[in-house]
Amino acid sequence: MTAEQEAADRAQALGAAIIAGLDGDEQAQDHLEIVRRTAHAATDVEALLHQAVQAARAAGHSWATLGAELGMTRQAAQQRFGGRRGAAEAPTGGEERWLGPVTAFDEMTELEIAGRQGWRTVGAGMLKHRVRRTDTQWEHRRIAWTGAVRRWEAEGWEVALRSFPWVYLVRDTGRPAERE
Repeated sequence: MTAEQEAADRAQALGAAIIAGLDGDEQAQDHLEIVRRTAHAATDVEALLHQAVQAARAAGHSWATLGAELGMTRQAAQQRFGGRRGAAEAPTGGEERWLGPVTAFDEMTELEIAGRQGWRTVGAGMLKHRVRRTDTQWEHRRIAWTGAVRRWEAEGWEVALRSFPWVYLVRDTGRPAERE
């Protein structure tokens, strides 16, 4: 498949997702709803791009390599994606802390220990998780970001965060937290 065909297929899939749930008459008449949905999709895609760049940086890729992939200079890539965003910002208020540094190889073990002590994931940054203290123990699970998480929610899991290419789930066990 050519790069042009892949791009056309991605655009088709994204367009279909944006108008999903609208019947034919609504698609033709509700231009503002389509604009609203497209704006939300653009925001989501931008967040995914930031997460993918953070993951690539964590894997050791240089700003020059990332810039080349994105069709921009090293400096432009670093300026656009190098700053702190959203969940990567420092925690504010409440009993929260950073858990890290962690990697894909050891983060689940660290989250398991923290979960027994009453900490649950509420955010993530590069090589770290933001966790919040509760009175109960928490289970953590990492799954590949493949779409709907209804199956997991039916089993009592909730989405703690999405950090491409992963979705981090948490579940309250109801047991009192162990103290450190």
